Amino acid sequence: MTTPVFCGIDFGTSNSSLAVATHDKTSLVPVENEHYTIPSAMFFARKDNEAFFGRAAMERFLNRQPGRLMRSLKRVLGTPAMRQGTMVNGELMKFDQIIAAFLNQMKRKAEDDYGTELKHVVMGRPVHFVDNDPVADQRAENELEAVAKSLGFGEVGFQFEPIAAAFAHEARLTGEKLAMVVDLGGGTSDFTVIRLSRDRARKHDRGDDILANTGVRLGGNDFDKDLSLARMMPELGFRTTYGAKNLEVPSFHYFDLSEWSKVNFLYTNRIIFQAKQLLRETHAPEKYGRLINVLEQESGHAVLAETENIKIALTRHDVYVTSLPFVDEGLRINVEREAFNQAIGSKAQRITDAAEQCLQSAGIAPGAIGLVIMTGGSTEIPLIRERFRKLFPTAEWSEENKLSSVGLGLAYDARNRFL
Repeated sequence: MTTPVFCGIDFGTSNSSLAVATHDKTSLVPVENEHYTIPSAMFFARKDNEAFFGRAAMERFLNRQPGRLMRSLKRVLGTPAMRQGTMVNGELMKFDQIIAAFLNQMKRKAEDDYGTELKHVVMGRPVHFVDNDPVADQRAENELEAVAKSLGFGEVGFQFEPIAAAFAHEARLTGEKLAMVVDLGGGTSDFTVIRLSRDRARKHDRGDDILANTGVRLGGNDFDKDLSLARMMPELGFRTTYGAKNLEVPSFHYFDLSEWSKVNFLYTNRIIFQAKQLLRETHAPEKYGRLINVLEQESGHAVLAETENIKIALTRHDVYVTSLPFVDEGLRINVEREAFNQAIGSKAQRITDAAEQCLQSAGIAPGAIGLVIMTGGSTEIPLIRERFRKLFPTAEWSEENKLSSVGLGLAYDARNRFL
């Protein structure tokens, strides 16, 4: 008799993971070579639209191979773009097909490793796919469920990502803890107050253990955007002026260049022509000329990728110096951590406010939290850590498997539901 295998998939805005569970074991699956996480990125080669995934996708893009890079696909769920699709190298593609292709390569890798077809899955989801729009939020879940079923999953469940992260950490507890889960991903920040213990982990229904959930549609990609607008885009002419009336140059180019999901829409002949016309009147032609170069060379994603590198570097260093020779030979930008903190300050406050709202909904004071579970790449940002250390000064912290704990917890949940 074949041992049943259950699956958990964390389809993230920035990174994704997959874990499987049998009756006695739960483990992550290496989804890209030896890596247990894969960047949620796809690259379609211009020649034949061949798809590449994860690090392979990013490598081809950063090596300037012709084609189309796509990231932040999760943020399309529940939006009109999901139904409209997008042009990829001259071919109209629907986003459900694109997302299915990305998830299918993870599923097939796991099936090859375990020698069995996966039929049962619990998919992770943020507390809110879309803020303040319950209809769009439910539509996003329905769209992701339809994608999962198109891949051959007969049973599809959903679990809030911060709850899944709690399940992954629960297995290592020796006693009972009242925990706050802080799940800061690329697109969303989610929070859960939950009672955890090994005994509770054996329960099929954990509804009584979950005291509150809150979430806000803010994450690491939004920090990239703020950093880009504060320190990168001014070097391309953002906030400079033109003409006799000293008007500011149009800003939409810069906002779109600072957001992964919008960069590709700037590479049109019309937009480039309009920018060149304005160059004649700008008061900062050297900087504005860099914008035109980025548009013509279609290197906006490369600028945004370097912005992300700066953000990561500033988790370890007070100052980071980056060079952008593909924009302008000799262009170097000094970025201080304090400047980054100022750029993201208002969004960091919104994230902290959402965590405090979760405590209020649970009817408890911060001092009642005995364990803080930090998961997601954005929990590495010093300003974020400082805010949560201040909020929970006496609690224990658990930070293992920051990029993969949600996937593990989803597999635990899948076994409890379907076994």
